[in-house]
Amino acid sequence: MGLRKRNSANKIKESKKNLAFAKLNDSPISPRKMRLVADQIRGESIDSALTILKFSPKEASRRLEKLLVSAISNWQSKNESLDLETSQLFVKEIRVDSAGMLKRIRTAPQGRAHRIRKRSNHVTLILSSKTIN
Repeated sequence: MGLRKRNSANKIKESKKNLAFAKLNDSPISPRKMRLVADQIRGESIDSALTILKFSPKEASRRLEKLLVSAISNWQSKNESLDLETSQLFVKEIRVDSAGMLKRIRTAPQGRAHRIRKRSNHVTLILSSKTIN
């Protein structure tokens, strides 16, 4: 590896030091329903995001709450020397992408059939720290 490439790789590594992410693949909820909940916590601190998810009645909030706790755990394992309360973690980015679809057939009158699409999604959650250490 050349010097220029090594230097740029080190810069990228340093910039990702304050980031932690978690992924949820193939969640059997439609992406549209998941985005409704994801939009509520985008940019929030982790305390307020956990509160929002805990008291939301939607099924998607249960899955996102578990994903957020996983991302916090990933950040703690990466930054063992830093304190969670003083680091001021927040949800930097949350993406909900569509995944594979299960296609089913529902019978219809007069010998016809209608297609049912059971959608699923992938969620990527990225946490960042407001304090730069």
